[in-house]
Amino acid sequence: MMAKQDIYGRLGVRKLLNAEGTVTALGGCRMEPEVTMAMAEASRHFVDMHELLAKSGDHVAKLLGVEAALIAAGAAAGLVLATAACVAGNDPAKAQRLPDTHGMPNRVALHRCHRNGYDQALRQVGVELVEFGWIKETYPWQLEAAIDEVTAAVAYFVEFSERGSLPLETVIQIAHSRGVPVIVDAAAELPPVQNLRHFTDLGADLVVFSGGKEIKGPQSSGLILGQRDLIEACALHTSPNYSIGRSMKVGKEEIVGLVVALERYLAQDRRAVDDQWETQVAYLIDRLGGLPGVSAQRVYPVGPGRRPGTIPRAVIQWDAAALSLTVQQAVHSLYAGDPPIAVGSTKDALVLNPQTLEADEVTIVADRVHELLHSYVAQARVE
Repeated sequence: MMAKQDIYGRLGVRKLLNAEGTVTALGGCRMEPEVTMAMAEASRHFVDMHELLAKSGDHVAKLLGVEAALIAAGAAAGLVLATAACVAGNDPAKAQRLPDTHGMPNRVALHRCHRNGYDQALRQVGVELVEFGWIKETYPWQLEAAIDEVTAAVAYFVEFSERGSLPLETVIQIAHSRGVPVIVDAAAELPPVQNLRHFTDLGADLVVFSGGKEIKGPQSSGLILGQRDLIEACALHTSPNYSIGRSMKVGKEEIVGLVVALERYLAQDRRAVDDQWETQVAYLIDRLGGLPGVSAQRVYPVGPGRRPGTIPRAVIQWDAAALSLTVQQAVHSLYAGDPPIAVGSTKDALVLNPQTLEADEVTIVADRVHELLHSYVAQARVE
């Protein structure tokens, strides 16, 4: 009797092996069974969503030791809500007007070197982004000059902070001296687990994390942590209220799933996870580094712009001209195979991340990359 096809098979969607990481375009993370079980249980009951959001936020804040928290529909939604809170506060009349910000503080200061695709979440609220600093360096006076009487917030993207920006501590000090709150995007800044309160401990007013990455919660979930009055304002701007965040609806299933995932994350054996990653990276290096003309090395921490930076990677390099194989050709070949394999890359290297690989998948990835490179090594020898 033919086995019943799984849901992806029925839809004609390929299942991937993910050696790139917890990126949104690949579905984020794998949720653990206790998380999906909690979500299934939540789906069978009705609750007051205002109450669920408030009490889940209180529970998260207590778990993390922060003043207040709110679960949102992902990190990008968290940025929208955080910006709305700084612009319109807890005023329902102003909340109803967004993204019309006329008469409200409607500028958000942002390092020029932090500009990125995610800052559209800030602009959705109807604010003007005021850039400060230069591409490769920034001075305190430049931030001071960017803040005026209609500055609603200063936004800080940790992912891009190695490009030449001011330290977060300096940003917070300058912004607070002018009575302006600081929003921190820390979506993929885990591990270490201590980061869940590190940025608020530094004094950031609102900090946003993804729930569907290292925490292994639902992909459409995120955390906003910070000052109680601003968190309460974030709640005003989100669903089920008729506000700018109405379309960024986080369901009861995602809320419960993230709570359970966070509890699990905080209770895990961190050393065991780190040891597993190191073992996987060592295996990849041993398997691939012996090929003629190919080098394999452990890189930690990884360079700017690749998150999380605190997970070791296996970086595979070769002479593209000698092998007649570019990195991008290798990436496309692995993705076109069966099963498709997604890998990270730079202009001159494959970057393999153990974070999203099971033990048996590491072997498959190593074998496939070895097979691909070996075929070009053999061909180069013949020629």
